[in-house]
Amino acid sequence: MARVVMYSTVVCPYCQMAERLLKAKGVESIEKILIDREPGKREEMMTRTGRRTVPQIYIDETHVGGFDDLSALDRKGGLVPLLAA
Repeated sequence: MARVVMYSTVVCPYCQMAERLLKAKGVESIEKILIDREPGKREEMMTRTGRRTVPQIYIDETHVGGFDDLSALDRKGGLVPLLAA
């Protein structure tokens, strides 16, 4: 199973929906980087992704994007193969 990293905040509903979708696809562990608890991580996320919003999801080294991107990838059938890699 691929390594999943998610930049998140404690109260983000889209982060919670992304986590539910990933768990439904068999992901047992999500490494969460809470940018509201670790202020320096927000800058890291913006530099790494070019985006300001959470969640920002990485599957191994692939930047998937936010919840809408994750959901679209799943609808196209691309999420499960990426997780299995």
